[in-house]
Amino acid sequence: MPISLSESLEGGFPAVLLRYYAGLIREQAAEEVRAGLTGGSIHVRREPLGVVAAIVPWNAPQTLSSMKFAPALAAGCTMVLKPSPETALDAFLLAEAVIEAGLPPGVLNIVPGGREAGASLVAHPGVDKVAFTGSTAAGREIGATCGRVLRPVTLELGGKSAAIVLDDVDVAAIGEQFLVATMMNNGQACFASTRVLAPRSRYDEIVDAVVTLVDGLTVGDPLDPRTQVGPLATARQRDRVEGYIAKGTQEGARLVAGGARPKHLAHGWYVEPTVFADVDNRQVIAREEIFGPVLTVTAYEDEADAVRIANDSEYGLGGSVWTSDDERGLAVARRVRTGTIGLNHYQVDPVAPFGGVKSSGIGREFGPEALQGYQQLKSIYRR
Repeated sequence: MPISLSESLEGGFPAVLLRYYAGLIREQAAEEVRAGLTGGSIHVRREPLGVVAAIVPWNAPQTLSSMKFAPALAAGCTMVLKPSPETALDAFLLAEAVIEAGLPPGVLNIVPGGREAGASLVAHPGVDKVAFTGSTAAGREIGATCGRVLRPVTLELGGKSAAIVLDDVDVAAIGEQFLVATMMNNGQACFASTRVLAPRSRYDEIVDAVVTLVDGLTVGDPLDPRTQVGPLATARQRDRVEGYIAKGTQEGARLVAGGARPKHLAHGWYVEPTVFADVDNRQVIAREEIFGPVLTVTAYEDEADAVRIANDSEYGLGGSVWTSDDERGLAVARRVRTGTIGLNHYQVDPVAPFGGVKSSGIGREFGPEALQGYQQLKSIYRR
């Protein structure tokens, strides 16, 4: 992750979430009294669910961990957190911070391990809820296990989000915000709007604008503050991305930017920021999550066609609409079947629920909704 992003996202955002949920739980009454329709009163209590097993991936490990332990701890739960094997060392630093902060032993437990450790946690009889962020394939397995034992589960899974560029857009104005929505963290973001949908009436102009933006990105050392695109996380991830680039070419998409390894970088798992034009939404590179700096550009006829193409996906996590008319963009955004979507930018916010529909997951993180996900309700009937 480029340091220009990690300083704010990994370094700052977890503290924002902790303070937000610390404030939210203070405002929430643990018990509410309602007048009964059959006489008497009812005390409705919010109680912690209990022990939470949290499993997080490598792409934003501190942020994704805090999205789980901040609301869980505020609700009164304890947690066993399993970090990704690729990011075990920063998880050890988190453990040191937990000790220094004075949390009682056993409240937040960090257990590094691979898939077997994760599977053991998910199936463990002492776990009361599972919170998972990762691939859709793994999420289905976790969901199946939790379904068998009737255990609550939150699944934040993959995405293949659409950036709908409307025909009234000011191409010169989208710039940096467009790159954040589509290419953040070297394209290793589950909500990235990697399917760019452009009106046929302005198709060539928008393709050229996207190529200009992507070609202008600084690719280099992630510890250099000037770097906008760093290496991919692992050699395996680079192989995966390069496999999709080869597949796009084989399928007949037109490679208009990138597609290779940067020649000026001899070391590191780098892939050039890549753009494919003339992409049919039925092609593999438009259907499957690549999780790298690869964009596809697909033409549409009118707004209805753009919405149809955006919704023609098994995923529904993020998305964006780009327009000179906010009201028009809002109307389009309301028709896209997704859990989150931005107008002329994409930025998640702690106060708003975040999560997906369809194969992008179950449940919500952020906002009061996440806190509720770590609580159970008890009704006490009183005469």
